[in-house]
Amino acid sequence: MTTQAERARARTARRVMAVRILIMVVAIAALVAFSVVLAEVTLTPSPASRDLAGSNLRPGHSLRQYADDYTFLAACRQVGGNLLLGVPFGLILPVLVRRRLRAVRVLLYTVVVMVFIELAQGALVEGRAFDVDDVLLNTSGALLGYLLLGRRMGRGFHHLGERRRKGGTTSQRWRFGARRAAAPRR
Repeated sequence: MTTQAERARARTARRVMAVRILIMVVAIAALVAFSVVLAEVTLTPSPASRDLAGSNLRPGHSLRQYADDYTFLAACRQVGGNLLLGVPFGLILPVLVRRRLRAVRVLLYTVVVMVFIELAQGALVEGRAFDVDDVLLNTSGALLGYLLLGRRMGRGFHHLGERRRKGGTTSQRWRFGARRAAAPRR
């Protein structure tokens, strides 16, 4: 016969599992939605800039060009847009990526995806070209998103699973990703 405490623990474990599944579904849906937006923004032809587009394999070259040839607002829009395109990777991937070396994995996955997109732009899309500065800015945006919020989101999500396996409660160890003073440091 099960005790009331065991039944309460089982209910809590089911709730934690339901929350983890919900978070995972939302993260995957957000990644799919972001992928659609990313494809729309980066892989649409730009016939107006067909004669202007040229590949850039030298880091910093496009950034200097933005500073020299563009107005301040246009340069900020160009740099800021590339930074913002990477931020969702820094927010979503920590939930989907395992804990060990999470920051490195988020950056590597972002670099791989962005290099692929830039190669596709250069090879397949009229008026677009490969630009290493775009890859660097997108990756910087992912790092920024990870440091500002993604790290905390990933920790909170993965610690829900640890709590479920160990049978602990949120108040004992973690509360939405924030470290408690009693929690052991890893």
